[in-house]
Amino acid sequence: MAQRIRKGDTVVVLRGREKGKTGEVIRVIKEENRVIVKDVNLVKKHVKEIPNVREGGIYEIEAPLHISNVMLICPKCGKPTRVGIRTLMEGDTLRKYRYCKKCNENIDLIREKARVKR
Repeated sequence: MAQRIRKGDTVVVLRGREKGKTGEVIRVIKEENRVIVKDVNLVKKHVKEIPNVREGGIYEIEAPLHISNVMLICPKCGKPTRVGIRTLMEGDTLRKYRYCKKCNENIDLIREKARVKR
């Protein structure tokens, strides 16, 4: 199944204590259906010193959010939107696109597959 939210997307948080904040997706954890968003859902982590590697202390890191609690902001219309998958046949090539369900514009190409003529 194609992913609706990918690394590098700008998203808005829909639920939780960080509701309303926007940020860029740093990482998608596909197995757990979670995303890590830059400067959102910060938690404090106590880290032990490792000599010649890092200093010990209390660090703030981004914690994962469930993917259902974020919504993609369309790069074309700038509004939070649901994402659909569109399959188009262009010549002899099959292409899959993500598209915005509000403005009906293609966001980006997911996959391109050449078809064999018989």
